[in-house]
Amino acid sequence: MKIAVASGKGGTGKTTLATNLAAFLSERRRVVLIDLDVEEPNSGLFIKGQILKKEDKYKMIPEWSGECSLCGICQDVCEFHAVLRLGTQIMVFPELCHSCYACSELCPESALPMVPKKMGSIKQIQTDGFAFVESRLDIGEEQAVPLIAQTHKYIEANLKDEEIRIYDSPPGTSCPVIEATKTADFVILVTEPTPFGLHDLSLAVETMRELKKDFGVVINRFDLGNDDVPDYCEKEGIPVLARIPNDRHIAELYSQGKLIYKHVPQVETQLQAIEQFLEEKLNGGRS
Repeated sequence: MKIAVASGKGGTGKTTLATNLAAFLSERRRVVLIDLDVEEPNSGLFIKGQILKKEDKYKMIPEWSGECSLCGICQDVCEFHAVLRLGTQIMVFPELCHSCYACSELCPESALPMVPKKMGSIKQIQTDGFAFVESRLDIGEEQAVPLIAQTHKYIEANLKDEEIRIYDSPPGTSCPVIEATKTADFVILVTEPTPFGLHDLSLAVETMRELKKDFGVVINRFDLGNDDVPDYCEKEGIPVLARIPNDRHIAELYSQGKLIYKHVPQVETQLQAIEQFLEEKLNGGRS
């Protein structure tokens, strides 16, 4: 079962839930946790283990050879303005390139061969209970989607036999979130009971419905704010899987890089509720 943990906004507790849920479920199942928030991965702050493998990842971009008639076809076919004819030269902007190969394939003089450019890395760590994979985009790289896509391929090639995959997804509702959640069987949307939390949750709900994903909501810092989020979920027919309390002790454990459920019984109880819900989903899918 592939479970994506996502959120309409940052700072709702997405990583807190993903790491604790992975560790909790690994006590009974084979689990792999994948940090797909490649622009700012921080699941590793809470995961201790041995690095088994590290791979640099590349994307293909065009490189101008200087031998062409400056016909401008490359500039015309580039939808992302990554190739520009300027005077007597062709300029390539790697940060804008989406590796579509159009400029390279359509160049009459074959003056734009595609070459690899490092965009980030993937690291696999084995903890005492489960596998953990972290993808990290290099500083200055602007596109997260290619690295997320390569991370999915890495998991299929190296960890496809794990029983449960938990994706710590990027925040928001943009392209990286779409790429991170597109293969998920179920999406857990983490929110908080505040006006900002409700607004961004509604955007995330619209996105998941557009993607035709099955999803539920976890309300973090539940005692904070008002009942607008639970009321919204009830009105929209969205299951609330868990309610995590607003507890100073949780914040202290988080700041120390510790898993929470082992120290806060209320959190473990909420993880049990999520596990029961997922069990019903898993068994329902099999039947």
